[in-house]
Amino acid sequence: MTLPGGPVAGVYFDGRSSRDHPATVTLTEQGVTLNVPELGSPRMWPLAEVTVDPAVPGVRRVVKFRDGGRYETADDAAISAWERQVGLNRALTGVRWLESRWAAALGALVLAVAAVAAFVVFGLPVLARQAAAVTPRSVLATFDRETLKVLNTGEYVGPTKLSAARQAQLQAEFRDVAAWAGGGYPYTLLLRDGEPAGTDSGGIGANAFALPGGTVVMTDQIVALASNDRELMGVLAHETGHVTHRHGLAGVYQGLGLTLVSTVITGDLVSATTFAAAVPAALLRGGYSRADETQADEVAGRFMLERYHTTRPLQDILARLEKELGDGKDSRASVFDLLRSHPGTPQRIEHLRAIERAALP
Repeated sequence: MTLPGGPVAGVYFDGRSSRDHPATVTLTEQGVTLNVPELGSPRMWPLAEVTVDPAVPGVRRVVKFRDGGRYETADDAAISAWERQVGLNRALTGVRWLESRWAAALGALVLAVAAVAAFVVFGLPVLARQAAAVTPRSVLATFDRETLKVLNTGEYVGPTKLSAARQAQLQAEFRDVAAWAGGGYPYTLLLRDGEPAGTDSGGIGANAFALPGGTVVMTDQIVALASNDRELMGVLAHETGHVTHRHGLAGVYQGLGLTLVSTVITGDLVSATTFAAAVPAALLRGGYSRADETQADEVAGRFMLERYHTTRPLQDILARLEKELGDGKDSRASVFDLLRSHPGTPQRIEHLRAIERAALP
């Protein structure tokens, strides 16, 4: 049955050239009869071989045919009436209603922005932690290796000036910490000078930080600042907590979240390569969240209670670092930093005291 209104005027493209041809279509319940005088006799297309693009305000309606041809018309009313009659694009009716009303469109925009914000604040951290948890060990080793290349440029650290005997002593003590931390990570302690000469940055000073694969860097300056090795082992146990819980990698994933999401969704290898190349810089610029620092302090607290029956050594070196460097006041705090964290040092010390009190019989 032919629908009311008669032939609908428009233009036709044959799918092989950009030239348009004046044309009309007659819309029926069975399909579309296309008449292009320049190309010969009319041709009838059944509904199953026709698709209609969704309506967009201000844009000509498009009817596509199975052979690649397309028909365009400005008569939206005729195409819309036919769609309703034959049941095409019913699912998009609500969308079109929203697009035609400014208030509804503005409300939808607000909802979309709110959804994106909620994802960034709540969803992305969860996604980052899950991605970090399933990242293979071989990839973690690659991240460590590439980050150390950046560190070894001499801008942040230089060769350690500690004596061979002192290095051997610290390495032996660290092996005990690493064995206690477990997790199967190939822990490596790198001792470095945190104030290499001739650098613009001035180095990282008294510091210690962990890379995702189990590499822990500790500077000569924090060794000199410590009153005893128990303090240093408390610091190193704290860093192994960041490794076993993969805090650094989760932070990187979260910081580079939009690239990560794009890679996961699209499988874009270019984005993946860009992401991998950005990891070392992100690791060096990143910091830890309040929850991450608290969790790492709890790991260190358990180690110290088991080995020394007190968390006091770690409390003491944190307080000394706070006094020596100031929380966030040192301009060198541009890489992982024992004090570049939240909560603040007084809160962390009180938390360590609470851990110790809770462990008392």
